[in-house]
Amino acid sequence: MTPSDADDPAEDEKTRPPVVTTRYETVRDLYVAIPQIAELTQQRPREGEVALEYLWRLRSSTTPEEAITFTAFAIQPKLAIWWGHECLRAMPDALSQLDRQMMELVANWIGRPATDLRHDVMRQALYAPARTPGVHLALAVGWSGGSIAPNDTASVPLHRAPRAINTGILSCLARADLSRRPVFLAKFIDMAESLFKVY
Repeated sequence: MTPSDADDPAEDEKTRPPVVTTRYETVRDLYVAIPQIAELTQQRPREGEVALEYLWRLRSSTTPEEAITFTAFAIQPKLAIWWGHECLRAMPDALSQLDRQMMELVANWIGRPATDLRHDVMRQALYAPARTPGVHLALAVGWSGGSIAPNDTASVPLHRAPRAINTGILSCLARADLSRRPVFLAKFIDMAESLFKVY
């Protein structure tokens, strides 16, 4: 779209292609492509089960935290990192100063996902004094795609970013008072559900 198109009311009427939010077309494809998810979930996808159905089944299971794990792995990395950032922001009392510093770096990268910024976020996360929820989220930025480091052209393993997102969210959730955890968990899964409904 050109700047002149932005002012054209007819441009708003045009059909746009659907937004793809998931990494893979089916849940089974996800489990085949990134088998590490099976190490973190007891449930397995059923034949023909779509992502939203699987999310609902996980949510109503005896281990609803698996809905967090599934979302971290299923959603495109940048969107999953944004979702993780929003989950952590929903729990300000559970965040340390280090978490806040890391989340600011993550937010900057979300706004400008450049490779040099990704490497800088990764460097700061790797040298952080502790592995806090915010640090895990910053590590996810570093592992979200592309080369693993400026001087290393090796690709990042597909499971690294989602595992870090999952760890960040669940470790933040573990900091909450036991009576509040189900409330936060429900909120996080509600946000996740909306990601699977984006078209």
